[in-house]
Amino acid sequence: MTRRWGDGDRVAVLLHGMMGSAEQFWQVGPALAGRGYRVVAVDLPGHGRSPAAHTADLALFAASVVETVGSPPELALGHSLGAVVLAEALPALRPSRAIYVDVPLSNATPADDPEAQEDADKLTARFTLARDSRTVDALRISRPTWSENDRLVEARAAQRFDVATAVALELAHAKNPPPRPPSADTPSLVIHADPSRFVSQSRATELQKLGFEVRSVPGAGHSIWYGHFADFMTALDGWA
Repeated sequence: MTRRWGDGDRVAVLLHGMMGSAEQFWQVGPALAGRGYRVVAVDLPGHGRSPAAHTADLALFAASVVETVGSPPELALGHSLGAVVLAEALPALRPSRAIYVDVPLSNATPADDPEAQEDADKLTARFTLARDSRTVDALRISRPTWSENDRLVEARAAQRFDVATAVALELAHAKNPPPRPPSADTPSLVIHADPSRFVSQSRATELQKLGFEVRSVPGAGHSIWYGHFADFMTALDGWA
């Protein structure tokens, strides 16, 4: 399932993070449409209005995006999990430019990540707790800089989030992690929060050496545009 804005000749694809939905781009989509794009925000499997996929792996997520989008877009932007999916889909999706939001794009193995060692029961418990805790009231406390609509969108996405799909994806990733970061042969930008729990300063330097342009948004959280929308759109200048 998708959400769409604009009718420009250039296509921009937006991919959300874990437990999110296409609706999280409720400001970004119209803003890109105002820059002349036909914007397609995709609900990944088990998220938003897309069906569950209890045998999911990263290849299935990537294939669902390629099938939904069709022809190569001018711009593809992925946030967190969406950025990982974008990297996997890159050879088939073939965007002219790629933007990865607050993700390290590392080739870490499961041994480097304790959460990757969790079994199905532990993953189910963790995702269920995260889903059930993501309420509007809780977000008012934990995300005071977000707008009320940001909180409503994220709480609604949590209600629609399919835990079993996420568990299958995590288990598949533990067995078959991505072999390497995506190629920077496609002009690529990484935007990260500053500070970020996911993109350290040393990793940002490594990404620059690999050919990525790297920009930061000081004071932002993981979902950078929430509470820092103007700064996030400024970070896209020259790329969108």
